[in-house]
Amino acid sequence: MPTPISRTVAVIGAGAGGLVAACELRREGHNVVVYERGAELGGTWVYTPDTESDPTGLDPKRKFVHTSLYASLRTNLPRESMGFREYPFVTTGKPGRDPRRFPGHREVLEYLKDYAAEFQLGELVRFGSDVLYVGMVEDSKWMVKSTNKNNGDNNEEIYDAVVVCNGHYSEPRLAEIPGIDEWPGKQIHSHNYRIPEPFQDQVVVLIGSSASAADISRDIAKVAKEVHIASRSNQIGLLGKLPGNDNIWLHSMINSVHKDGTVDFQDGNEVPADVILHCTGYKYHFPFLETNGIVTVDDNRVGPLYKHIFPPALAPWLSFVGLPWKVVPFPLFEFQAKWIAGVLSGQTLLPSTEEMMANTEAFYSLLEASGVPKRYTHNLAAYQFEYNDWLASKIGCLPSEEWRKQMYDATSNRRRDAPETYRDQWDDEHLISLAHEDFKNYIPAISQ
Repeated sequence: MPTPISRTVAVIGAGAGGLVAACELRREGHNVVVYERGAELGGTWVYTPDTESDPTGLDPKRKFVHTSLYASLRTNLPRESMGFREYPFVTTGKPGRDPRRFPGHREVLEYLKDYAAEFQLGELVRFGSDVLYVGMVEDSKWMVKSTNKNNGDNNEEIYDAVVVCNGHYSEPRLAEIPGIDEWPGKQIHSHNYRIPEPFQDQVVVLIGSSASAADISRDIAKVAKEVHIASRSNQIGLLGKLPGNDNIWLHSMINSVHKDGTVDFQDGNEVPADVILHCTGYKYHFPFLETNGIVTVDDNRVGPLYKHIFPPALAPWLSFVGLPWKVVPFPLFEFQAKWIAGVLSGQTLLPSTEEMMANTEAFYSLLEASGVPKRYTHNLAAYQFEYNDWLASKIGCLPSEEWRKQMYDATSNRRRDAPETYRDQWDDEHLISLAHEDFKNYIPAISQ
């Protein structure tokens, strides 16, 4: 095994992805600086009641808010499965903490703070540092230009490598709706949803079928006159009033909207609506990144990327953590970060540029042949654990635990069958026991 090589590495973002990247990079012997535009670590898990000046997120000059958290948000995965493998997400017993198996967002932030404290990551983070530019310079080095919000200082620094971990829940995507320019109602993207009270006694049309759409529709229904959910995934036989709810209806997608305020659905129904709420996802957005066209975002595909991480022509000096979605995020970030750290130190070898590009192009061709839209390139729902295990094989780690896979499947099934109760009623105690047996390897106090 060759002697590990120490690199200087800039990490963009101090959310979950940036923190685990910093941890694994330093563990591998690299010198790390983490740039964080906010005042604290946690990324999207830092809640604020503030919203953007443009509720749809279209105005490039709008007041920017990073987080998309709403006040009532609870995790849609159990804490056992969603924690980092090397720092399990267990109840702490500390005053003021949320002990629930599916805790609220504040508990996740506290967990990330605990993780950062355990591995002394705070000393690596430059808070208030807004990255303005990341680009290549001579000798395969990277320049990072930033400005410090606290003192106004501008900085230009050179690094061997950059790891981009800025998240992908801040730049809204909106549904395209015929007639929307003449429709008189209000539009908002879920990025700017916080509490239900502004929707008191209103008729709300919500577009989307994600976990957040399910949560927000029920949250709003507590105060709204009516909530109409439009989604491509709503099956014809299940359209109409949602069972057990007096004021929620399921529809097919919106067909058009009109200047008299009505919203027409493809199922033939129409309603007069006050608000259209887009729970329609987000765009990958890297306004600071300049690669001379080597890396692009095309219909929400960040590419070309080998295994969703390395641009073949720029590997290993530029990499991304956290692009995949419909996954258990924290353990996946951990696998990605370990691979990046090992590659940069020379302990793990990448294929040639040509081989990486051929593999990536073959992957894109497979998606196209399978009828998968380009915007679903980073959707790993069908094979996230296979992906994790491939990474594990490259870095000498154990593959994903069977209990974690089974717990994910069990939770997904409950969420589909009982969306209102799955967080508080479950029947997988045997998997919880297996998880805690594994956790003893990392937290000795659990076994005492």
